[in-house]
Amino acid sequence: MNLNLFDAEEPRRWREELSPGAVVLRGFALPVEGDILLELEKIFSVAPLRHMVTSGGFRMSVAMSNCGKYGWVSDRAGYRYDAADPDSGKRWPPMPALFSTLASEAAALAGFSDFKPDACLINRYDPGARMSLHQDRDERDFSQPIVSVSLGIPAVFLFGGMRREDKAMRISLTHGDVVVWGGADRLRYHGVLPLKMASHPSLGEHRINLTLRKAT
Repeated sequence: MNLNLFDAEEPRRWREELSPGAVVLRGFALPVEGDILLELEKIFSVAPLRHMVTSGGFRMSVAMSNCGKYGWVSDRAGYRYDAADPDSGKRWPPMPALFSTLASEAAALAGFSDFKPDACLINRYDPGARMSLHQDRDERDFSQPIVSVSLGIPAVFLFGGMRREDKAMRISLTHGDVVVWGGADRLRYHGVLPLKMASHPSLGEHRINLTLRKAT
């Protein structure tokens, strides 16, 4: 299935390179935003959003859920991928074909062919919520990229270096933007600044972020 989400004749119009292995595809998800939101409703009915805790016992400001073969979870035991939702004991909802196709096509446009995600972490940010600088290190194969889809109110994405103390770029992300990073940039630190108060016609005072990965 080909979503034809990107204008192949003018790829630079919407493509912003952050570094050799990282790009922002502006508005890439807009043609299918309504379908994504419908799929999210189905997922949340089975695996509701919840605020997980860190290994140190701190409650995360971002509410989370998952779909796919594996889901990313956090608790006092640490960070990991699990095939089952710890709240229900049931397997996570299957990843919609739309999600995997969107991620595969975005990755291909960023130079990463044959990306087939098996995990999708879904984050909901309310005004004031944030994500501190971190690396995505819980996956087994670092040769696979990360694909991040933004929906709802704007956010400022922090894209840093290989050390937490490295200065981070600040990238404004709006509804429909997709960020892809991999290769030499796969383990860069990244995060999200506290969200400012705003409202979006489809999502109200929320930002939804889909982070698609190959966990195994």
